[in-house]
Amino acid sequence: MKFSGIVRPLLRTLPIALISSLGAIALAMTAKAQNLPAGNAPVITPEQAAEGAELKSVGVLSIPGGQRLMGEAGNAVSSGNYALAVKKLQEARQVLNQTSNFYQQLGNNFAGIDSRISDGLRKKAVDAAQMRDEATYQLALAHRALNQPELSVPLLVQVINSQNPTRELGKKSYAQLVELGFADTPYPRSTK
Repeated sequence: MKFSGIVRPLLRTLPIALISSLGAIALAMTAKAQNLPAGNAPVITPEQAAEGAELKSVGVLSIPGGQRLMGEAGNAVSSGNYALAVKKLQEARQVLNQTSNFYQQLGNNFAGIDSRISDGLRKKAVDAAQMRDEATYQLALAHRALNQPELSVPLLVQVINSQNPTRELGKKSYAQLVELGFADTPYPRSTK
């Protein structure tokens, strides 16, 4: 059949064309996510890598990107602009959560292959998660300042779930829940 004679060669080249197209789309999306023109992503030279240089310009999806957003939120709080602070803290939470998840996933890929890389990535995941919890706590405080306790409570519970009530940020979050009247018994209990 003449039809199958045409289709078979097309079917063999389709996966290659599809993979090439998807690769180009992924590169463009990565560049757009980092606010970089496609094909102009920063690159570390082998010499810089050998000297331990780190890529400083990784865009918003990074620990420094989350820190920057938290700094902007702090400036907004200082100027009394709690609505802007809420927006920046929500962005910081999202960025830091994604960053933590990506570091964790990447670290898991190196488990059993290179423990130095795996451990380093896991540490970065923990650092990003800690900052995410701090941003979440600050977001809960901003909602309290805007007289929105119903938005504060779930955020404070999230911090306690992540941090544990025995850690400093967990204790502070639980104290906020007591102040809001959501919880009744202070922790830690006084021994008097």
